[in-house]
Amino acid sequence: MIFQALDDKGQCIGVFADGELSYNSIPDGLSRTWDYSAFLKGIEIEYAKLYCGGKELGEACPEHLSDEWENRSAKLKAFLTSFRESKVSLQENCFFDLVPQRFLVDFCGIKNKITEYVLENYEKPKNYDFLRQVSGILSEIKQNELNIDLNALKNRNHEFKVRQFIKKVQKSNNFIDLDLFGTKTGRLSSKKRSFPILTMDREYRSILKPKNDCFVELDFNAAELRTLLALSGLEQPQEDLHEWNIKNVFRGMGTRDEAKKRVFAWLYNPEAKDYLLEQTYDRESVVRKYFTGEQVTTFFDRTIPCDGRHALNYTIQSTTSDLLLRQAIKLDSMLEGKTSFVAFPMHDSLVIDLSLGDKEMISEMVKVFRDTDLGIYGANISIGRNFGEMKKHDI
Repeated sequence: MIFQALDDKGQCIGVFADGELSYNSIPDGLSRTWDYSAFLKGIEIEYAKLYCGGKELGEACPEHLSDEWENRSAKLKAFLTSFRESKVSLQENCFFDLVPQRFLVDFCGIKNKITEYVLENYEKPKNYDFLRQVSGILSEIKQNELNIDLNALKNRNHEFKVRQFIKKVQKSNNFIDLDLFGTKTGRLSSKKRSFPILTMDREYRSILKPKNDCFVELDFNAAELRTLLALSGLEQPQEDLHEWNIKNVFRGMGTRDEAKKRVFAWLYNPEAKDYLLEQTYDRESVVRKYFTGEQVTTFFDRTIPCDGRHALNYTIQSTTSDLLLRQAIKLDSMLEGKTSFVAFPMHDSLVIDLSLGDKEMISEMVKVFRDTDLGIYGANISIGRNFGEMKKHDI
């Protein structure tokens, strides 16, 4: 049965199904809807938004439903505008408590029609199960209100850029709302009014504190370069990869920073030549394997239209991003029922909000994080009382 959730928060249980509104309990027989909601965790549901690559309802709406959608959408926008102007928080209130039931019936009715159209006219993605699991994790992250302490910057209030940053934070929500479909390659991006975790300068990270006892960050060492090695069929060195390059590729020449700059100046520039790097890292074989001439299809079945110049870049970045999110799925499952939880993913790392009662799990978390579908990746671990004072620890 096609249905629609009336809110995406776990504590706001409400659905529209078979022409009826239901609250506080989930009716039997629900099977298909538009998008994930937190209270649907653990229920086998088909999500139309995942079928159409993350399109919004208006983008996926067929022409014959466009007038009806525009009418319902305009009313929704009017409600949302009134909530913002009157400072009514949708994080603290259930959406269905703030709007007329007649509107809910009408709006969910058109959502049902669009959902049915998409499910009947789009092919199910090969990586659907992965997208569904990640949607669940991102929904859980969005539910966790952040512990933000702007007093950590009080001694720098005289700096213009600090004051601008504080204003930006105050205008955003105290939640991390990440977009699974915001980039071509699948790398996460932040939605509008989300706390800017992905773009926040390191110098401001001290404002973010754990809700438990400390943050634990698990970070892949030279993640994209390791992905190139893996896609080339080569074994992963377990030491720092840039140090390994100095000894095994650059014949002992140069510093770590110089080695790192040299690698990335060459890696994503198809016209760049570097004889020593090309003896170990075979860019061309990876392009031949995953690029068809018009698109790349990655190791994880993500298809991305592109030209030859971007083929390697998209292949490696997309594969690495999906690899990290697969590790997030594993760790989220590992922490099920624990006080500790996955706080948020960064570009090549995962941050855990850790309770000291779960500290004996750290070594196992590191082991699980490193053990990827592409081999055992090198990784670093950092621990801190806030996100700006993270100190590396030996694994």
